[in-house]
Amino acid sequence: MNKLKRILGIVWLLLAVACAYFGIADFGWPKVAHAKGNDDLVFGIIILFVLMPIIVGGLLKFGWYALQGEYDDD
Repeated sequence: MNKLKRILGIVWLLLAVACAYFGIADFGWPKVAHAKGNDDLVFGIIILFVLMPIIVGGLLKFGWYALQGEYDDD
């Protein structure tokens, strides 16, 4: 079970990288750079500066802890 937790730690880290890429490249930056109105600009800012740090930071934190063995059974 501990090996599965460590493997899932790697999965969480890779998922964090993928979320960061797609969140910035597909959702956040195009909304900010090519805003067609105030709604798109606000949505892009919320994604880039509020949601992305929370989502990516949480995934990185849990992945790193799982990889280091913090969740292993003693």
